[in-house]
Amino acid sequence: MKYISALLIVMLTYISYGQDKKYVTVKKSYEVMGGDFDITVVSVDEELGYIYIQEALAEVQRIEKLISSWDQDSETSLINRNAGIKPVHVSWELYKLIERSIQISEITNGAFDITFTALKDVWKLDGSMQSLPSKANVEEVQSKIGYKNIVLNNKDQTVFLKKKGMKISFGGIGKGFAADKAKALLVSKDVKAGIINLNGDITTWGTKVTGDKWLIGVMNPDLKGGIASWIPILESSVATTASDGNFIMSGNKKYTHILDPKTGFPATGINSVSVFAKSAELSDALATSIFVMGLDAGLALINQLGDTEVIIVDSANKMHKSNGILLN
Repeated sequence: MKYISALLIVMLTYISYGQDKKYVTVKKSYEVMGGDFDITVVSVDEELGYIYIQEALAEVQRIEKLISSWDQDSETSLINRNAGIKPVHVSWELYKLIERSIQISEITNGAFDITFTALKDVWKLDGSMQSLPSKANVEEVQSKIGYKNIVLNNKDQTVFLKKKGMKISFGGIGKGFAADKAKALLVSKDVKAGIINLNGDITTWGTKVTGDKWLIGVMNPDLKGGIASWIPILESSVATTASDGNFIMSGNKKYTHILDPKTGFPATGINSVSVFAKSAELSDALATSIFVMGLDAGLALINQLGDTEVIIVDSANKMHKSNGILLN
C-alpha cells in the first residue's frame, strides 16, 4: 500500500544537452496500478521519447496483470484460490518475486509479509468502516497469516499456501517491482536517462540533459512544505510509505492503512518512511517494513544494510535519518 508523501518532490528540468548531440526531455503521466505513473525520458527526439514511454507503460500494465490479486485471471489469484488445496505452477518472474518477498520477511522479522492480505477482510480502510473490528475477528484472520506458510518448490516452480483462506498480495512491493521492470526495459533499449515515479516509488538512471543529477527535495515537516535539503539520486531509487492514505477514525484516534501482519492492527508511531536503495522494489518493501517496525528498529535495520538509507518522520512530526543521509 503506497501513497505519495509530502516528504518528497521530484524536480525535473526540460532543456537540451548542449554538446555533440541534442537531447530532449519527454514526460507523460498516466493512471495505472491504482495510482499515478509519471515518467520522464531523455531521448534524441520527442517522437522516439513518446514511443519509449508507451513501451514502459505497457510493461507496467503487464506486471499489474501478473501480480494483481483483484484480477481473477492473474497468477496471484490462482495461487489464492488454491490455498490449502494444491500447489500452483507460476511464471519464473512471479516465483522469484515471491521468493524475494519471503527473504525480506526474514530480515524484517515478519514486519513485511505478503500474506497480510487476509486482514483486508476485516479492515475496510477505504472510508466505509464505521467502527473498529472486534479483537476476535482480527484473531480469526490472524490464523491465516504467516509467510512461513508459503511453500516454494524451485524444481517444479510452484507456490503453495498451506492454509485455506490464505491470500497473498503485493501492495508493499509490487509498484517498486513494476518501476524496476519498466526501467530495465528502457535501459535495454539504450534510453540515455530517465526517472520513473510510480505512485511514490521512484527510480532513476543517467542524468538530466544538462548533465546534472536527478534531485529529490526533502521537505522539513516543521516548515509546512518548505524544502529542507536536496538529495541527488544517481542510478538509484527511493520509495515512500506514508500515513496520508486511507484510514479510519475511532474516537479521537486515527488508524492508518498500514497494517502490522504480526498484530493484525494498524501500525502506529510513524507518519512517513522514505527508503533510498539501488532498486525501487527493495526501497518499496523496506519502507513498508519500517513503518511497521517503528523508529528504533527501522533505523537499526537500515544502518546494518549496505547501500541503503532512510528518512523517518515520526508521529510527532520529527525527522530522523540513517547514518549515511547528509542534509544541507
